[in-house]
Amino acid sequence: MTSQVSSPAEQADEAVVGEQRKEAGVKDVRRLDRVIIRFAGDSGDGMQLTGDRFTSETASFGNDLSTLPNFPAEIRAPAGTLPGVSSFQLHFADHDILTPGDAPNVLVAMNPAALKANIADLPRGAEIIVNTDEFTKRAMQKVGYAASPLEDGSLDGYSLHPVPLTTLTVEALKDFDLSRKEAERSKNMFALGLLSWMYHRPTEGTEKFLRTKFARKPEIAEANLAAFRAGWNFGETTEDFAVSYEIAPATKAFPVGTYRNISGNLALSYGLVAASRQADLPLFLGSYPITPASDILHELSKHKNFGVRTFQAEDEIAGIGAALGAAFGGSLAVTTTSGPGVALKSETIGLAVSLELPLLVIDIQRGGPSTGLPTKTEQADLLQAMFGRNGEAPVPIVAPCTPADCFDAALEAARIALTYRTPVMLLSDGYLANGSEPWRIPELDELPDLSVQFAQGPNHTLDDGTEVFWPYKRDPQTLARPWAVPGTPGLEHRIGGIEKEDGSGNISYAPANHDFMVRIRQAKIDGIDVPDLAVDDPHEARTLVLGWGSTYGPITAAVRRLRTAGESIAQAHLRHLNPFPRNLGAVLKAYDKVVIPEMNLGQLATLVRAKYLVDAHSYNQVNGMPFKAEQLATALKEAIDG
Repeated sequence: MTSQVSSPAEQADEAVVGEQRKEAGVKDVRRLDRVIIRFAGDSGDGMQLTGDRFTSETASFGNDLSTLPNFPAEIRAPAGTLPGVSSFQLHFADHDILTPGDAPNVLVAMNPAALKANIADLPRGAEIIVNTDEFTKRAMQKVGYAASPLEDGSLDGYSLHPVPLTTLTVEALKDFDLSRKEAERSKNMFALGLLSWMYHRPTEGTEKFLRTKFARKPEIAEANLAAFRAGWNFGETTEDFAVSYEIAPATKAFPVGTYRNISGNLALSYGLVAASRQADLPLFLGSYPITPASDILHELSKHKNFGVRTFQAEDEIAGIGAALGAAFGGSLAVTTTSGPGVALKSETIGLAVSLELPLLVIDIQRGGPSTGLPTKTEQADLLQAMFGRNGEAPVPIVAPCTPADCFDAALEAARIALTYRTPVMLLSDGYLANGSEPWRIPELDELPDLSVQFAQGPNHTLDDGTEVFWPYKRDPQTLARPWAVPGTPGLEHRIGGIEKEDGSGNISYAPANHDFMVRIRQAKIDGIDVPDLAVDDPHEARTLVLGWGSTYGPITAAVRRLRTAGESIAQAHLRHLNPFPRNLGAVLKAYDKVVIPEMNLGQLATLVRAKYLVDAHSYNQVNGMPFKAEQLATALKEAIDG
């Protein structure tokens, strides 16, 4: 663990105080500046809930934090096996942090599979809390342990805390009318109580949560509360935990404001609701459940009071078809999916390009190809978003960089879609979707004005003086066509996927017209107003690291490490991937070396090299996990020195 450094005199005073506390039977309390905890167990052990509750209390305490949930792709993987391990990692600190951390300082392992699946990530000296009740001969053999790792010396380099979590939980609940199996289910709450004591986390929020969650089953609520309190008391009384830890609130990390902990999918949902209110349009979501995007559908279904309508379609194609119909009808229309769903939606996205209607296509990327790794993260849909349609069908692409940034990215995607009358692809990923961090709730006057003006009457005069409505007569600034709501008298017009005639919108097979329409649609996308790329370069570096999407946290953490070590390196991060910022070419050519880390095989690097003829170097990873800061720092140092 990383702790604050004391002077020799302070250390001597602390030693004296420590001895006095020990003699008085009071446990030592040590101050740390940050810690990384990983809860791991079977997918049925409640590790995600445990991590969520610990995170919520940490957020309410005022620490900066970043989380990494990691769970099996199978709905119910075989119990006690390595593929069935579910984990939740939380990094929290008294200062600004950017990632869930590289290596856990503390591992809570609920069974042998959880220990074996995660031990390689722990540094020597890390604390391991294991549920000894689960280390049976059969359970250990199932994951390849010939002898107990708790007894064979293989864990001598760690601080091991063997705790019979199951037995202690059952004992704590002996007065409840529960079967042993029912009582055992509360062992995650016992572990949460122990860790809450160990790191001085608040408890009121968790107690309120449990009472609310099990309001219809008060005895289950009280049993979980009893297990939670028993875990806290165990930490307070057992001699195995002689030290607890304090991590002060990150008072200097945040601007003044009201904060809450938020995940990427929740931030996206709130951003979509905010966009609909700022545009004064009803929000319509046409979607089909798919990991890891389904949470957006679940969340938006709760907000009918804000004019949100959600439609769970029978398949991906029906979902986007309904959304495009809602766009034609005057709604802020959204469809959510992951990579496989984007493939199915591609024809309708092309139809939206042809109809030139605003539509948000939100792709929460995951590992592929095909079904791939549904619960793991990847950035491999960029080229699909850019080119994955028949014909010349350009769409803008926006990518958030952190869980909280998903809120702003949703507003930006809506701005582009509504202003330029175009479908927009928003590329999040599983890391952002499920991860969380503190988010400052914006004031209403900070949100952009997204109001739109529907067509109200004729907009063109024929040679004979007749006033008519031309659905493809464009705004000279944005090249957007008018948005005419069905039912408006005099604005009837033809729609469909066959090529339109410029201006009138009539069907046209004329070669010259098709050439013109292809070029004008491309020009509209190329002309979208996006901010210039900001470059962080305090020391006139010769090497630039360029990223996009969720690589922001690991890249920034790696850059900080290098600068602390005296290295000079510049950093820039793209939000807009189509069109690129207008100054991107000049930025790239200002550096001798450009390194692009991506969780794919080099898709942004391919686009950059093709468009700007810059010898950009890829650094790639496609293992379903986000980059580690130390790993990136090493690669970037090699690039600087190479």
